[in-house]
Amino acid sequence: MPVKLCKEGTTLVAFLSGEIDHHSAIALREAVDGAIKLVKPQKLEIDFSGVTFMDSSGVGFVMGRYKLVSFYGGTVVVKNASERIEKILSLSGIEKIAQIERRDKAV
Repeated sequence: MPVKLCKEGTTLVAFLSGEIDHHSAIALREAVDGAIKLVKPQKLEIDFSGVTFMDSSGVGFVMGRYKLVSFYGGTVVVKNASERIEKILSLSGIEKIAQIERRDKAV
């Protein structure tokens, strides 16, 4: 499974890895949604540090998790996305529903 989940207080962290496309997004949704329904986190952090490729299915994944987490009164934070993935997320308007924590850029 391309996701590792861990609970840190009232935060649920989803560490994603590999490619996020139509097929892999199904397994991601099932795993993360199950954890959200169980934990009901105040914050969901989606960590993209291990993601090598993402298409529009990744945008849909974030939007759907936002909808579910907000039902429980929580927020979503996207972390550690590569420049390419961050650009896809920004162009989609994800910043309107989720906070994006940008990677530190090497100087």
